Amino acid sequence: MIALLLYRTIADHLVPWAVTLATRMLARSLNMPEPLVHSTGDYVVAQVTAFEHGVGKSLCPFRIARLLRARWRGRHGIHPQAQPNHGDHDD
Repeated sequence: MIALLLYRTIADHLVPWAVTLATRMLARSLNMPEPLVHSTGDYVVAQVTAFEHGVGKSLCPFRIARLLRARWRGRHGIHPQAQPNHGDHDD
């Protein structure tokens, strides 16, 4: 019961206060008004999201591995049709 009370106190009061304090300190250190810091933060989030959905998809490690395997097969003359199918036997 005490842990729940402690958690709710921290979540409800201390976290928003810490975020506000950090925003004020950042605004003062950059010599910017607080609303501009907020809107700049929103702009940065939008830019990162756009990057992740645009260029970030092409940097996916699974996609890169698939492209490298396809290039390796093409360079060495190995084609998926030429490989024997080990699962099906016509016996």
